[in-house]
Formats: sequence, C-alpha cells, structure tokens
Amino acid sequence: MANTPDDELRINAIRMLSIDGVQKANSGHPGLPLGAAAFAYTLWTRHLRFNPKDPAWFNRDRFVLSAGHGSMLLYSLLYLTGYDLSLDDLKSFRQLGSKTPGHPEYFHTPGVEVTTGPLGQGFANAVGLAAAEAHLAAVYNKDERIVDHYTYCLCGDGDLMEGISHEAASLAGHLKLGKLIVLYDDNKTSLAGPTDITFTDNHIDRFRAYGWHTELIDVQHGNDADSIDRAIATAKKQSDAPTFIAIRTHIGYGSPRQDNFTSHGEPLGPDGVKATKEHFGWPLSPDFFVPEDVLKFYRDAGAKGGQLQSAWQKIFDKWKAGYGDLAAQLERMIAGKLPDSIPWPTFTEENGSVATRDAGGAIMNAIAGALPELVGGSADLDPSTKTYLKGFGDFQPGTYAGRNIHYGVREHGMAGINNGIALHGALLPFGATFFNFIDYMKGSMRLSALNKVRCIYVLTHDSVFLGEDGPTHQPIEQLATLRATPNMMVVRPADSLETLEAWKLMIAPKSGPWSLVLTRQKLPFLGARNANVAQGAYVLVDCDGTPDLILIATGSEVSLARDAAKLLERQGTKTRVVSMPCWELFQAQDQAYRDSILPPDVTARMSIEAAATLGWERWTGSRGITFGLDHFGTSAPAAAIAKEFGFTPENIAKIATEKFATATR
Repeated sequence: MANTPDDELRINAIRMLSIDGVQKANSGHPGLPLGAAAFAYTLWTRHLRFNPKDPAWFNRDRFVLSAGHGSMLLYSLLYLTGYDLSLDDLKSFRQLGSKTPGHPEYFHTPGVEVTTGPLGQGFANAVGLAAAEAHLAAVYNKDERIVDHYTYCLCGDGDLMEGISHEAASLAGHLKLGKLIVLYDDNKTSLAGPTDITFTDNHIDRFRAYGWHTELIDVQHGNDADSIDRAIATAKKQSDAPTFIAIRTHIGYGSPRQDNFTSHGEPLGPDGVKATKEHFGWPLSPDFFVPEDVLKFYRDAGAKGGQLQSAWQKIFDKWKAGYGDLAAQLERMIAGKLPDSIPWPTFTEENGSVATRDAGGAIMNAIAGALPELVGGSADLDPSTKTYLKGFGDFQPGTYAGRNIHYGVREHGMAGINNGIALHGALLPFGATFFNFIDYMKGSMRLSALNKVRCIYVLTHDSVFLGEDGPTHQPIEQLATLRATPNMMVVRPADSLETLEAWKLMIAPKSGPWSLVLTRQKLPFLGARNANVAQGAYVLVDCDGTPDLILIATGSEVSLARDAAKLLERQGTKTRVVSMPCWELFQAQDQAYRDSILPPDVTARMSIEAAATLGWERWTGSRGITFGLDHFGTSAPAAAIAKEFGFTPENIAKIATEKFATATR
C-alpha cells in the first residue's frame, strides 16, 4: 500500500528540515535523513512511547541513532514532536554552543539517549539498554508490569562493519533480548563508495545465525509506512529473540545525488536543495518550513506521551502500594542514591599479603547484597578478575534477574553494552578484564568518559609483574592512556585498604567513570592510618623535619618505595614516601593540600611505577626522576622480572643516591 498524501507530507517535513539544517551549516550528512525518514516517521508516530515534556520518564521506549552522522534526522524528530528544541536550534546545527552538535550527545540535547558517532557504539549501547530493561523487569515486575519498554536502534552499513556490532549482536542473540529491535538503513552506500566494494555480507543470514528474528523490506517498500509498520509490529511480538529489520532504501532519496556516495557526508548545495524540494513539491522558501497541520500532527503525537506516562504512573502507584519496600529500593536506584548503610569489610595486618584483585572481589561480594544496582561481569575472566557476585545468579535467558553477565571474550562489546546499561538508569554496571586488554575497548571507554557515565572498569593483572604470560599480556602504556582521557578516574591501589577506600568512592552517586587497576600478585598490608584515596595522594611514610627526598609511587610499587626509603634513611637521607593512587583526585585538591604532600621546595623527587613514565614530570618536576618502563616486558616469574628491570629496594636507593648525592631543597 502506498503512503497517503498526509504520510508523504509528514515524512517530507523530516527530510526538508534535515537538508535545510545541513545546508545552513554547510556541513553534515543529508543522505541518511533523506533515505531513512519514512521508517523514522513510522517508528516515532506509530510505535515509540515517549514524553517530550519528561524525557527522563523511566518507562519510555529508548531510541538510539547508532548512525549518529545522521543527527539532523533525530533533531528534526525531536523538534517536531515537542522536545525542548526550537527551530532556532535546528538553524544553529553544528555551531558553537548549539544544542544540535554534529553527532548526538547525551546530556547535551533533550531526548538523546546515548552519545553516538563512532560507528557501532550505538548498536552496543542499545543491547545494554535492552539488557537493563530485561533485568529490571525480572526483578521488579510483581503483579504489575512497571518496567516494560522497547529499545529501538537505527543503524547503517558502517555500524554493521565495525567489530563491536558483531560482538554485541552475538551476545544479544544468545541472551534472547526480545525487546531489542534494530532497523537497518540498507542503502548500499558508504562514505567512500558503494558498499559492494568491501561489504557483501548476507545481513539477514548473519543475524539469523546470531539467533535473531529477521525481516526484510525490499526497495519497493523502503519508503512505505504501512510495510514498515507491519514489520515493527511483528518484531514486538518476538519475546524470545531480538529483531533485525533490514530496510532497503536510497541514500539521498529524491535529491540529485540519490544513490551516490557523495550524498553521505556533503551538503547538497543550494542547487541540490532546490532540486530536492522541487522533487517533493516542497516550497522553496522559507527555509525550515513546516506546514501548520504537519507540526500539529507531530505535537499531538508527542502529547500522547503525557497520557501514556500518566497511565503508567497509576500502575506504578498501585504496585507501590503492594510492594512498598521494593518500590523504595527502585526509586532510590533511579534517583542514583545509596542505601543508608553498606556492610563494608575490614582489612587488617592479620589478613596478610593480599592481591588487590582478591581484595576487590571480597569487597564486591561484601556489598553486593546492599547494592542490588551493582551488575556486570567480565570478558570470560571472572575466575581471574575475582568479580563474580556469589549467590546472585547469572543473567541468562529465563533468569534475567541474575546479576552476573557473562560477556564471553568480547571486551569491546562488554564496554559498549555497559555504557547502555548505565545510561538506562537505575543500575551501576561494572566490566572486568585484564588491564592490557583495554586496547580492545578504548573506544567505548572514551565515550564513558565523554558522557561521565556512572560505571566501573575493573582491570586486573596490572603490570609486568603478572609474569610468565609475557609482554603480550603485560600493560605498559595503558595507565598513561587512561590518565590522558578527560573525565576518566584512574585508581591504582597499593594494598587491600586502598582498594576498599577506592570502592567507597566508585559507588558514589554522580561519579565516574572509574578504572580500578589491580594486581595479580599479593601485596603487603601497608596499614596507613588514613589511606587517603579520596584526595588522590597522601604521605604513607614520613621523616623528621623537611625531607631530603620524596619517593612517589602507585600500586605494587608503593611497598617497594617504602622498603627503599628504609635503606635511604640508614644512609642518612631523610625520605618521605607518598602513595598516589589517583592522579585525577590529587589534581582536584587545592594547592595547599598538594603542597603539603609535595612541598614545592623539595625538588628531589622520584616516581616509581612499573609502567610508562609519560606524564610523571607533572609530579616529579623538572629536577626529579621518573623511574618506570618505557619498553615492553618479558616472560618470566615476577621476582625475576623485578630484578631484571631494577624494581628492587636496593636499585631504587642506588639511583636516588646517585641522582641526589647532595639533596636539593
């Protein structure tokens, strides 16, 4: 069935706003909005449950534009349906200070659920959003369905080429996430040319092999709202599998550049815009024109969200009356608050030497009962990362209430999915792997930081001292990489007590993301009276009066610095040992506190860290020493590696003595 004239007018309003926005900015991607407008219109006006007046309504459907370069499509929909986005905002697309940046940004534009742009990320986020819905529904839907919504994702060819989409799609199929529906804009064109020069997968067979329900809408029906409507309606009936709907479209539909790769990421130009509007019978002026009846239709569609939310609120209130404790728990989690008390474990010298990965696992299991929002898993490594939550079940088909997610060997998918879980709301996700493997997940970790997502990365086997697995598994540059990432909080604790203090910070409301960097090997209990992780650095061992030398270390090297200080003191060098578990927190302290830890007049400073030395000059100063590893490691037992690379108290004392033969203050 062909679209009605009203359908065509409403679809074309999306197209024309989009190309006007791109043309005014003289920058952007008109091809996707022109080609995908029909199925975006169908989804938003016939299926998507949302309330523009309350974008944070908890039971709304989530829409993810994974193909984030087509952002003008989303901005046009947000404006038309009544979100806090004006026509002037559309006119300032991609301009400084605008609410309509080049790619959708969470926290920046009302109605944007996740930040997308790096292709494949939104796809993985959508899997996380659907997983969060499944878990919360399994836990809280008692008698009433108070968590009951869909996650829709619009993706393109580039999303499906990126490896993260393979990882996420494979896991989603295994998990049978029936409320996840992906609409694929199958326009056969990428930025550099037709897709058949690189990408000839059978997408339907691929997703069917993953365990997805699949639908194909051919090119004759790619702009037909009723055909798309039926496919989405069928997808919503699939309770035991996610759905992949491939919709064959024309990139740059109706423009002089239809089916040409140049329409992907270049404005159409004044003549191209004119020709496109003429093709669709649209007025040539003014720009950003929307007929009054079309705008009223979209605003009415948006206004229905208020009614949907009111109806849901009545269901919620009824449920709350019968399940008061459960409701209070969920409301606390949605608000991002912590319970009144948390049963933190204690660590003492009697515990002996403990690997910080073991301490971390003990802490997680001690607090898990009080924090039902804590969910997550590892990339097939929980026996090694010690992150399995004992007694809280596995998140699997039929047992979605379980809190342990088995990600398999899918580091990048894990990180992208965790971002989605966090952005859904009410949950605090963690993802664990060996520290060296953040190279496989950096794209998602960067977006965690960009969005200040409340999530936790547990990264174990943190240095060359993991030993025999050798340089392929031994992190060197990873600490510098994370420390160079804005908003990423990186903590490398020196013992079980610092690990405990780190966890107290990481679960705090409105904080994160956090990278917790832990050891494989046992570390001695340092017993600091005040393991001041919250301020980033503190004096672990001090001398009488002003120190001649300050040793600064993190993680496993703090005990090494302490032992070296004992040797230096015997030689007559007054030595202070500073544990600096978190650069970012220390940098955030006022100058007085920083100076109390690192007095400016003590320029004899030495940093000790079994990793790249890049960046340590910030704390050692121009006259200090940065001792670390600016080369790859080797395969050997940890003790042999320490001796080979000079991480011994004797060598540290020797280097410090030779450099600072006469202490400079």
